[in-house]
Amino acid sequence: MGFELTGFDLGAFVRRTLDEDLGAGLPGGGRDVTSESVIPGDARFSGVMDTRDAVVVAGLPIAAAFFRALDPGMTIDILVGEGEAASPGTSLMRLRGNARAMLTAERSALNTVQHLSGIATLTRAYVDAMGGADCVLLDTRKTIPGLRHLEKYATRMGGAHNHRMGLWDAAMIKDNHVLVAGGVAEAVARARRAGVARIICEVDQIDQIEPALEAGAHHILLDNMAPDELAAAVQIIAGRAATEASGGVNLSTIAGIAASGVDYVSVGRLTQSAPAADIGLDFTPLTD
Repeated sequence: MGFELTGFDLGAFVRRTLDEDLGAGLPGGGRDVTSESVIPGDARFSGVMDTRDAVVVAGLPIAAAFFRALDPGMTIDILVGEGEAASPGTSLMRLRGNARAMLTAERSALNTVQHLSGIATLTRAYVDAMGGADCVLLDTRKTIPGLRHLEKYATRMGGAHNHRMGLWDAAMIKDNHVLVAGGVAEAVARARRAGVARIICEVDQIDQIEPALEAGAHHILLDNMAPDELAAAVQIIAGRAATEASGGVNLSTIAGIAASGVDYVSVGRLTQSAPAADIGLDFTPLTD
């Protein structure tokens, strides 16, 4: 099964990750000393990856790429689709191939699936907690350096939409930009004069909304406002820009925030604080 993600080089990611684990380029590195010393080179294993938690699955094609990098002829069956829910005890992947390759790739493959499935699972919990409000969950840029494309992929598998991918695809005017520019209106106006196509402006006071709109903001981020204040802000904006609630959002508060009428709710902890899913991999020696 192929895996393509805009802006992400799967082959390079697999090579870097395996090289890190194998100690490539370090004195004595570049090898799995345990597997080489204990497992015969022609030994073969079958393996089953399963989940001990209830999870939303993300990252199985990436895990398969780790195994195939070390044994291109390995037989791999992915049993659960990306973004699908799996109950405890569900088999996610079956493998059959070179034993050393499986053992060497095991930790890199599991780390990736556990981390991404943890993000997807937490994201789905937030989507469900919104209670069916006509509102979209967004992630943020609070990602582990080097893993942004994968982590934001995982939030999509959980049912969220991506906010900015980086600093390049929209202007997000926050309090420090406003401080330097001298006010919300001037900060937004500068972005407009620079020809920025999409301008998000953060406000933490109701009286900042109108100046931001008049200066040409396309998206108003309402920071750390209670649901009643958010509802008032939505009435003031009245469809002239997209509205987003941010700050103070957790599983117990998101329903009330989403019900305020905002278009979006953004949650940094989707990528910042998701626990790894409990997913394991068990092997059986083959005699054929």
